[in-house]
Amino acid sequence: MKYYAITDEKAKKLSEEMPADEKLYDLAELFKVFGDSTRIRILYALLESEELCVSDLAQFLTLTPTACSHQLRVLKNNKLVRARRDGKTIFYSLADEHVRHILGMGMEHIME
Repeated sequence: MKYYAITDEKAKKLSEEMPADEKLYDLAELFKVFGDSTRIRILYALLESEELCVSDLAQFLTLTPTACSHQLRVLKNNKLVRARRDGKTIFYSLADEHVRHILGMGMEHIME
């Protein structure tokens, strides 16, 4: 059986390219947000409809408005959705194209 050892050159390259631990932690935390199917359902609803208020989202996804608001708060705190107020109503949408790409790439990956 042959064993391979990492070369000094390769170890140096890996060290230079490895993001800081705090960035890797932030990335892991972001992916945790995607680990909840309710949040994924909310993101997909917003992906398809551009903008929805809590009551419409809750009704469409058969959630209580409280549960929907809680998940939207998590998504907003992680910069995945943004909110726009129109009078007393708050409308939610995906934060940016990155979120669309993450969802699209994830779906593409599981469909392989």
